[in-house]
Amino acid sequence: MIKKAIIPVAGLGTRFLPATKAQPKEMLPIIDKPVIQYLVEEAVKSGIIDIIFVTGRGKRAIEDHFDYAPELESRLLQKNKEDVFKKVRAISELANFAYVRQKSPKGDGDALLCADHLINDEPVAVLFGDDVVDGKMPCLSQMIKVFEKYKDCVVALEEVPRQEVKHYGVVKAVKISEQIFEIQDIIEKPNPKEAPSNLTIVGKYILIPEVFEELKKIKQIEKGELKLADALKSLLKKRPIYGYKFEGKRYDCGSKIGFLKATVDFALKHPEVKKDFKKYLKSLKI
Repeated sequence: MIKKAIIPVAGLGTRFLPATKAQPKEMLPIIDKPVIQYLVEEAVKSGIIDIIFVTGRGKRAIEDHFDYAPELESRLLQKNKEDVFKKVRAISELANFAYVRQKSPKGDGDALLCADHLINDEPVAVLFGDDVVDGKMPCLSQMIKVFEKYKDCVVALEEVPRQEVKHYGVVKAVKISEQIFEIQDIIEKPNPKEAPSNLTIVGKYILIPEVFEELKKIKQIEKGELKLADALKSLLKKRPIYGYKFEGKRYDCGSKIGFLKATVDFALKHPEVKKDFKKYLKSLKI
């Protein structure tokens, strides 16, 4: 069973400046819930009990969000807002939280190695802060089922229009079933004409301990950014890696347009605002 998840949140969020000058981009809200909470809830619904955040400078708000807030909670109770109190208190009790600091931005692979000492040679889920998937079953739950069958790394995959593959990591893969692929190669941001497929990697993984060993080897040899994709490519020479085309709609909340799409779609399902928001959208003359 997968019981631990790493969530790297050390990025600078430059695409959302100036909004992210003084707050983490992961704390930007979709309606009334920050993006990072969607990822934590996905993990918890998938059976995760330990969540490790890899943070950087200026990320204290994330720690505060998942901690108790005695003054706020006390004030809510004084004002007889017990329903809001329960909602706020529940956030800090979602899981066991741990925090490690990535001292400088040296790549997603380096961020994962910062948490290596907390993994204890166990398989671990990794969720990056930009990708929110809305579906009947959490994306990570779907991936765990694949891992339990094959006991090897699992990477979330999404089909995109071929002209968009230049923005993503793309896989060359052999189809095993309707949604499962055995990956043969990973190509970062290929020319659409040269891309082996239109299956792109989404920021959700299940990693086995061997990935961390590959990262350590690469770090000893190469300077500069340490990339998870390079460790996966190296591991491919030794054992299989599987890709899973998940069910659900993915939102790239690391881009402005993706964040806006998520905000609109989630607002149209939000019990408090959906009726008025739908009415407002219909009134727009676009």
